[in-house]
Amino acid sequence: MTDPTLERWRLVLGAPASAVGPLGADAAGRDAALDWLYGRDGDLDKRDVRRIGGDGTSVLTTVDWLTDISRLFPHETVERLQRDAVERYDITDVVTDPTVLETITPNPALLRAVLQTKHLMNPDVLRLARRLVEAVIRDLMTKLATEVRAAFTGTRARKPSRWKQARDFDMTRTIRANLGHYRPDERRLFIETPHFFSRSRKHVEQWQVILLVDQSGSMVDSVIHSAVTAACLWGLPGVRTHLIAFDTDVVDLTSDVADPVELLMKVQLGGGTDIARAVRYAADLIEQPRRTIVVLITDFYEGGSPVPLIAGVRALVDGGTKVLGLAALDTDANPAYDRDTAQHLANVGAHIGAMTPGQLAAFVAEQVAG
Repeated sequence: MTDPTLERWRLVLGAPASAVGPLGADAAGRDAALDWLYGRDGDLDKRDVRRIGGDGTSVLTTVDWLTDISRLFPHETVERLQRDAVERYDITDVVTDPTVLETITPNPALLRAVLQTKHLMNPDVLRLARRLVEAVIRDLMTKLATEVRAAFTGTRARKPSRWKQARDFDMTRTIRANLGHYRPDERRLFIETPHFFSRSRKHVEQWQVILLVDQSGSMVDSVIHSAVTAACLWGLPGVRTHLIAFDTDVVDLTSDVADPVELLMKVQLGGGTDIARAVRYAADLIEQPRRTIVVLITDFYEGGSPVPLIAGVRALVDGGTKVLGLAALDTDANPAYDRDTAQHLANVGAHIGAMTPGQLAAFVAEQVAG
């Protein structure tokens, strides 16, 4: 039997390392699956590397490959392989072939791929792809909704409450008040009277939160998280949410905020960028500037002169509106952006940075709470 460490090196190096000995059945399958994907890397020739599996004679189809990697690799590796297939090697049939879509496991990388290729899909394929979008968004909503809503929940006060809710259970006071009911022989404390904290409610006035989302191709992660964040903010007390997508045109998607799947299926990624136009559109929506937050989510690469953009942001800030410029809104908050334009906007009073959706929710909640 081949040593597991040597076998892993054999999988990394391919046929040139065949001297370590033959591969087992599963390892041979992994080797063929890796070669199907990474064997097409043009950089291998430049480095004089020949990664040829050579352990099987069959030619894998995309469906076969997806089936094999799901069987042979752990879940995290499968997601990485699928992401590389779509993003690194442009294997679009991973999300445009109906046979593939019926078998594939939804994950965020495939959601990004669907949004970038949905214009290539016929209606039947699009319906299958939509199911993938729904599955990923449902998972994101489950994770994010609690985080967003927690930012708007009142803090606990150190005084008793008549309302009995598990989240407000006062363990220390309850134990102290019921020590007389402790039974040493059973080593149990019997609770006769439970005690609870009160929860102070934040005084909330109506605020407008206007999300302006750059739908250029490089912002796909931020578009996804903007849609989910807007859906989580929708209906919260004291917050009226708008979601605007823009490239060189401006599209108001507020009517679809409650349905992030429908919203994302309407987004058209790519095209030029006119950030100033989006800022002007936001200015027309504002009813009470001092109770408005404009969140500009973009890489700040303006298609034309940045002067109108800077003037527009200055006008919003001077009128009392809080302007938050985010170079990224996703789970990693890793920004790539035009630092010069971002600095100009910071100089006229905008807050510039990158945030996770939870951090954005906390920022909005802080402003709303006053």
